[in-house]
Amino acid sequence: MGFETPSPIQAQAIPALIEDARDLIGLAQTGTGKTAAFGLPLLERIDPDFPETQALILAPTRELGQQIGEQLDTFSKYLDRINVLTVYGGANIQTQMKALKKPQHIIIATPGRLIDLINRRAINLRFLEILVLDEADEMLNMGFKEALDEILTYTPKEKMTWLFSATMPQEIRRIVDTYMHQPVEVKIDQKQTLNPNIEHQVVHVRHHQKGQALRRFIDLDPEIRAVVFCRTKLDTQGLAEELMKEG
Repeated sequence: MGFETPSPIQAQAIPALIEDARDLIGLAQTGTGKTAAFGLPLLERIDPDFPETQALILAPTRELGQQIGEQLDTFSKYLDRINVLTVYGGANIQTQMKALKKPQHIIIATPGRLIDLINRRAINLRFLEILVLDEADEMLNMGFKEALDEILTYTPKEKMTWLFSATMPQEIRRIVDTYMHQPVEVKIDQKQTLNPNIEHQVVHVRHHQKGQALRRFIDLDPEIRAVVFCRTKLDTQGLAEELMKEG
């Protein structure tokens, strides 16, 4: 995959998680390589011959869950078959329940959909050995506090809990104090520039000139791949129509 040297969070977390069966708090911003930091040690601890769910990864959004699933599939490409399933709201729950009838060693889930599946008795977490809370602060910001508390009641008391978060608000500290046992804490310098290769530029234009200015940037780089954020739904639609009209 082109990895040559670990990122700072990987260099601290991977040895700690491989050497000891213990709880861990990882403090690092998004985009610092957290998925490999917990994903590689997690895969090392999975027994592919034991047909039960051994690891649960909770993610705040469907997109993050899918991304974690894709990376775990890539990381485990040359291992004995390890089944990874991602479940989230907005997708057909019956399809997910059907997939859960087969042994899934690792489940990646958004909190709301996981509770739905637990209530339907489609998921069994009694053999769980590892619980990963990814982007824990984001989950709380999205209102999943009660859902997290409920999910944790369905997991065994004897397990490893690995919590990753960009910040450590009081509510995260409560989760740590309530559900984790003497966790080791690793963190990267929060002041580090996450990606020093990103350049920031500002162009001041009048509102009616924005579309024209954007087209100039596109003309400069015909191979451009970009995400454009607009202030309102109407602005978004108008700009999209304007760009499509221009081909």
